[in-house]
Amino acid sequence: QVQLVESGGGLVQAGGSLRLSCAASGRTFSRYVMGWFRQAPGKEREFVAAISWSTSTTYYKGSAKGRFTVSVDNAKNTVYLQMNNLKPEDTAVYFCASTSSAGGASSLAALPYDYWGRGTKVTVSS
Repeated sequence: QVQLVESGGGLVQAGGSLRLSCAASGRTFSRYVMGWFRQAPGKEREFVAAISWSTSTTYYKGSAKGRFTVSVDNAKNTVYLQMNNLKPEDTAVYFCASTSSAGGASSLAALPYDYWGRGTKVTVSS
């Protein structure tokens, strides 16, 4: 059974940093794509970033470019989202998700993610 468990959220001031982790278990993820999504209060869930576990190809939503970095640690079966220069508008619950579908960088946001974690809350104060 696939399990994705996020951690690392918390309260941070604007301009600060957080690193989110997503521990994956239940299968071999080497051919999977891992995505990070977020949902702010009263808003729909939106794509943030994704990485192909096998090729390390990455793709970022516009507002994440230059501030967020997604990476994987194969030995730990863990995906990370390093978030720098955080802004109040980054406040949301962050989810990781996985999909066995594949695609080029720009298609990673639209892949059918079928396994999801429960999320970790990030609050950025101004």
